[in-house]
Amino acid sequence: MGTFARRNVAGGPAGIIGRRMSLTRYRMRTPSTGREIIIEAEPDEIYVDRDTGEELEVIAKVLPLPPSTSRLPFAVENLRFCNWCDQMAQIDLNDCPTCGRRMAPLSS
Repeated sequence: MGTFARRNVAGGPAGIIGRRMSLTRYRMRTPSTGREIIIEAEPDEIYVDRDTGEELEVIAKVLPLPPSTSRLPFAVENLRFCNWCDQMAQIDLNDCPTCGRRMAPLSS
């Protein structure tokens, strides 16, 4: 995260991005290099690449969205099936977000 900065829409000074739990996470890309990063972003801020000075493009919101307790993005390697309702849930959760029941331990 150290190669990206933010500035407010009014053109204020750039600063290092801080981590705040209430912000929505976005996947952002530098247009010229194609480099991507997942950051927690504020809606009234413009995020720039410190190396190129370009504004970052918002590619997508990262799932799960709040109020999920998981911090893992929805990706095949981060998901498992609930043994009760057979719905997908992130591997870092103990309770299924669909049925609310405790899921079986992961096999090693």
